[in-house]
This record gives sequence, C-alpha cells and structure tokens, in this order.
Amino acid sequence: MSSGTVPAEQIALLKRQVRSKRPKPGIEPAPQRPVARVALDVALPHLDRPFDYAVPAAVHEHAVPGCRVKVRFAGRDVAGYLVDRVDTTTHLGPLASLSRVVSAEPVLTPAVLALARLTADRYAGTVADVLRLAVPPRHARVEAEAARTRQAPVGIPWEALSDCWEDETGGRALVRRLADGHAPRAVWTATPQDPWPAQLASAAAATLASGRGTIICVPTARDVAQVDSALTAALGTDSHVILTADLGPAARYRAFLALVRGDVRIVVGTRSAAFAPVHRLGLVAMWDDGDDLYAEPRAPYPHTRQVLMLRAHHERTGVLLAGWSRSVEGQALVDSGWAMNMAASRRRVRAASPQVHITGESESDLERDARANGARVPRRVFEVVRQALESGPVLVHVPRSGYQPALSCNGCRRGARCQRCAGPLGRPGRAADASCRWCSASADPWTCVHCGGHVFRFPVVGSLRTAEEWGRSFPLVSVVSSGGDHVVDEVEDGAAIVVATPGAEPRAAGKYAAAVVLDTWLTMSRPELRAGEEALRRWINVASLVRPARDGGRVVAVGDGGAALQALVRWDPEGFAARELAERRSARFPPASRLATVVGSPESMTEVVSTLRLPGYVEVLGPAEGSDGQQRLVLRTSSDRGAGLTRALQQLQASRSSRKLPAVSVHVDPTDFA
Repeated sequence: MSSGTVPAEQIALLKRQVRSKRPKPGIEPAPQRPVARVALDVALPHLDRPFDYAVPAAVHEHAVPGCRVKVRFAGRDVAGYLVDRVDTTTHLGPLASLSRVVSAEPVLTPAVLALARLTADRYAGTVADVLRLAVPPRHARVEAEAARTRQAPVGIPWEALSDCWEDETGGRALVRRLADGHAPRAVWTATPQDPWPAQLASAAAATLASGRGTIICVPTARDVAQVDSALTAALGTDSHVILTADLGPAARYRAFLALVRGDVRIVVGTRSAAFAPVHRLGLVAMWDDGDDLYAEPRAPYPHTRQVLMLRAHHERTGVLLAGWSRSVEGQALVDSGWAMNMAASRRRVRAASPQVHITGESESDLERDARANGARVPRRVFEVVRQALESGPVLVHVPRSGYQPALSCNGCRRGARCQRCAGPLGRPGRAADASCRWCSASADPWTCVHCGGHVFRFPVVGSLRTAEEWGRSFPLVSVVSSGGDHVVDEVEDGAAIVVATPGAEPRAAGKYAAAVVLDTWLTMSRPELRAGEEALRRWINVASLVRPARDGGRVVAVGDGGAALQALVRWDPEGFAARELAERRSARFPPASRLATVVGSPESMTEVVSTLRLPGYVEVLGPAEGSDGQQRLVLRTSSDRGAGLTRALQQLQASRSSRKLPAVSVHVDPTDFA
C-alpha cells in the first residue's frame, strides 16, 4: 500500500457514520445536551488536553466551571476539573456523560488554570501535575462549614504604613503607585536595618486600598510568621490568610476556600502560595528569591520566582522581588529594563551593615598567628568572640549539620565508603560508631579498599561537633545548637554562642554582637553552577542578623578571600550578581539561556536521542554517563527561543507515554545544575 492511501474498509466505515448522523426525513434531530470540558487528573503527557463530556440534567445546576468531577475514562473512574461549559463539541460520535459532580465548589479559577498551562509549557510538564501543586485536596467537612464572616479593613492607612520605607530607595513611590492602581515592577535589595516584614505589609495594604489582592511568598514558616505579624499589626486579623504545608489539610483548605470565595485578598505562604486563587490580583511579592527552598521537588519542578513572573505578566500585576542579597535572575530583570532597581546608597549601606573581616588576609593576622591560614578556627576568631560575648550573643555559622558528616582514610585521604553498598561513611554522634549514610550499616571494623588503612579522619565537621568544640573553648558560656530537626526561632540577649546551619539561624532579640562564618571553602566547593551566588546569599543572611558596625557588630569569615567573600566585605550583592550574570552570558548558562536536562537509563536515552525532534538552534550535549548508572542529556538554547525547546520536550514525553515506554526525567533550568 502506498503512503497516504486510505483502506476501503475505513472509507466504508466513515460513510456509515456520516449516514447515521443525517436526520431522517420528517424526524427532528434530538437536541444536543450541554457539553462540559474536563481536565483529567491524569499526568500522562499524551492526555494533556481537555476532554468533552455530556452534562446530564441531574447535575446540570451543580456542574459549574472550576468544580471537581468524576468521569469515565479508559474503563475506570477518573477525577478531574470541569474547566468550561460549551454548546458544541468537535467530537465525532456520542459523548460520555459526567459520572458525578464531586463538589459544586469552583476551586479552579480561570486565572489559576491559565497559570497552570503557562507553567506546564515553561517547564515541559503537564497541566495535571501543576494543578496538583496549585489546588489542595478536598476536605468535605471544611466545605460544609458556614462561611466565616470577615470584616474588611475600612479606611486602609497605607500612607501612614509607608513611613517604614526610606525615601532614597524609591519604596514610598512604589507604594503610592500601587495605591493608585498601577503595576510597578521592582527588585529591592534591603539593608540589615530595614523592617522588611512591615515594608511588605505596607505594599500589600496599598494594593488592597486600590481594590486588588496580593501574594507574598517567603521561603520558610518562620518568615511566614514574621510577615503574618506585620500584616496583623497593619490591617487586623481578618485581612489575610496563610498557606503553608504545616497548617494541616483542614486549615490549609479553609484558607484556600477563603481566597476562592473572595473573603480575603492577601495571602502569605511558602512556594505553593504562588498559585493561590486571589481575586483581582494586583501585586506578587517574594522575599529572598534565591533560596533553594523555592525550587519545587515534584514534577514539573517549577521555581516559585518564575511562576510569579508568569502570573505577573499574564495578569498584569505589580512585582516586588526583595532580599538582603540579590539573585542573578533578579539582576537580569533589572538589566533588561523589565524591573527597576531599588537599593540604598553606599552611605546608608555602610551605616546599616556590620564590619566584615576575613581571617589570614592581613599581615598582622599572620604575624599574630602563623597558622591562621591553615586552622579551622584561628586565634583571631576566639579573640573577637570573647570580646563580643561581653555585650551579647554570638552566631557561629556552619555549612553542614550532624557530627562528622563525612569521613576519609587517614592514610590515603580518600573518602571512606561503605563495604556493603559503597555509600559515604559518617559519624552521627560523639559516642556512635561510623556508619553508612545510605544503608545505615555499621563500619566497625573498617578497612580502606585503596591503601588498607584502618584509621579515619574527618575533613568535614558538622554543627553538633562544632558546638561541642565551642563548649570546651568557652566552658562558662551556654552553647545553643540550631539545625536539622531542632531549629530554634529566637534567642534572648546575653552571653551565648549559637551554632546554626544555613537557614536555621535564630533571630536575636537585640541582634548578635558578632558572627563567625566557618568552612567557607566547603560552601564554595559545591559542584554547582550557583555555588558562588548561594554562598554569598547565605553569608549576607548571617551578617544581616548582626548589629551595625557603629554598635560594635563584627563578622569574621574564615576563608581564602574569593570573589564571594570579597563581595561580603564590600557588602555589594548587586555588583556580584552583575558580574555573575556577565559570566553566565559569556558561558551561555541560565538565566541568559534556556537549559534542560533529560535523565534516564542507557536504553531509554538511546531511544530518546533517535526520536527527539529538536529545532536546529538547540545545542545538544551528551548523553553522558552519571555516577548512578543513569545517563544525562543536556539541551541548551537562547532564552528567547526556549519555547521551541520545551515544546519539543513535551512532544517527546507525549510520544513515549502513548507508546507506554519508560518515562525519562525532564528538568528545565535546574537550580542544582553541575
């Protein structure tokens, strides 16, 4: 049979179908029942589109756009969302009917559905996967509750609330434009003395005064509590809701319904709050957008910052990206002119920041301590801490949690591996034996497979071991450890040493008298594209908890003085981000380019390479063998042509799922790219 020839049997079948649809003479055609378009909760890429179903008369009243429904698909009941009601369908043949309406509550708004489609197309995923992140599971008891009566703020004092902004940063002008109904876009670098929760609350109040809503995303629940307190102080308890995973199913769904029903228009939460169904959205704000907690670990792995930018562009809202540091993506928005730059003058930055010193850089340090460059904690650090303890607590920043999270052979210095599964060895506690961090098998006795040695050394020291060492050095001072499963929110004033891991640093009531940043080499040696950016962000976040230099605040960093440490000394996150962006542009790395990785078994990758249909402008790197036996294919193109790359990846996944081939992992612009 030649290509393009239609079999005779198929032609006859089509003719019979056409004749069966023609109305018989003298008989009126049966009226077409209303049609519901349903987005199935099925994460198969080749089914990533709405399907038409007939609406029975029994559920006609409850089948409203946005409600949850059950339909019959492929011989089984499947959940979904009714996304639209139409009068006609393009389907040839009778339509199956909706099985039932699970709930008449319209939980999927048109704005969130459009955002889900944009996010899926941006990250080469499916709408079903995105909706699982956007809409929380149903809680029937909460739906049955009577709607809570909330008192809307009257006479919002947004002008008085804007007094917390300094004139030189342009914050008051931003708030005024929001109150006038405009949509300004800004990237703001805060100083350590800025009351950022109150400033975000004032921006939300100004937006509310214009009759619009606000989404505020922060990285942790502790940050949520700070913004929650600021919003309550500014607008009262009924002005906003919180959306975090820690709330529990009932409380989270109750807050979600308050937004869907329009009872409130301000929401503060972690990364899932980016999809909140806020009515008449006017502002999306984000604090510390470089935090890796904003990277969603579930497919299609969207980043909260990009989701908010897509939403701001689609709904034409204002944007405020804020933080003590600045991300490279934020700097790219400023360079492109899409957002304006908000930063304090150098005079105000110097007045608000502590004095930063790097050990071993000056000749006086080497004269006083010849081992300053080789010691983990040089003598100068102990002198600074001893002096600072006279006026307040001291923060010690350690990049790794645990006791001795990594061990190596004392003879050949190679990493110690488990003899059972080849996993890395570590020691969880002082009295504990060395064990595997993968399978927990004990490594006592242990023999190095390379040199036959039996003695461990610990190149990396965790926070628990560090706290133990500082307790010995200062036996009369209390030592507080914060990290892992034990995170302390706040410490009182007084002589205390606080040892904390990244993101677990407690706030001090009167700020810390000094801070020590240990093992800077370990933070900088992470094999990732964003190692320098992430290191500076962590260190500036630590230094921002310290008193300003005029009040005696000091920060001592133990390191070799790389570019990130020098930016910390100058307190210049904008300059570092600008240089990092220039380097990534020259190397064609995000955000200057769109980069995607495809990971799978060697057999899958062979099939992927042969079937993937990429535009000619996409650069293909690999596939390369990984340490886990998987192969990785890297695809790269310019940022303005990224849509063609993600569309090709969506077609690849749709083709594989329709043929029931093993799925491959597709990750667009991964934050941990190495």
